[in-house]
Amino acid sequence: MSKLQQTKFFVTVNHLVDLPKDPTPEIAFAGRSNAGKSSAINVLCSQKRLAFASKTPGRTQHINFFCIPEKEQIVGHLVDLPGYGYAKVDRAVQAHWEGLLSQYLQKRDQLKGMVLIVDSRRGLTDLDRNMLNWFCPTGKPVHLLITKCDKLNLSEKALVMKAVRDELNLINKEHLHFGLLTAQLFSSTKRIGLEEAESLVYQWLGIQEKE
Repeated sequence: MSKLQQTKFFVTVNHLVDLPKDPTPEIAFAGRSNAGKSSAINVLCSQKRLAFASKTPGRTQHINFFCIPEKEQIVGHLVDLPGYGYAKVDRAVQAHWEGLLSQYLQKRDQLKGMVLIVDSRRGLTDLDRNMLNWFCPTGKPVHLLITKCDKLNLSEKALVMKAVRDELNLINKEHLHFGLLTAQLFSSTKRIGLEEAESLVYQWLGIQEKE
């Protein structure tokens, strides 16, 4: 059995002081609201309702931690960051959310990398680029899941992947101190790219894939 199938909810955090204190390695999942972040986490963990998509996109400003148990230990955390891209949030709440996110992404020692969820029909947006600007200076890797690719034909898939990879290559050339930026096609409904994404999660967390 895959260890990810045993993943379960751990804690919800709304202030930096409440972040887990243990050194367990973490992978953050970020992306625009409605880009398919919750679905990606659920399919990676072979669970239907582990991560919840809010009925009102952009309204959840908490960081949700899911733990991967192994015997008596927790060997890794998957960290579900708030979806971004909707303006219908009180300014004070939005400022708190952005402060929490930026501090977590830039200062968290336990964080090993970020999986950025990008809707294949939109490609990289300015909000996605802002997220990269927050995180990339840490030197940690970022892997893009180009989601909902089952809705594209072959030529559309090729075009979106070329555009994304060209932009990531340009970023890597301009900022040599940034971490590695990679991307792949992904579909939660058709399970496209699932094995590649699973392997990356295990590699970043430094754990064995199977029992």
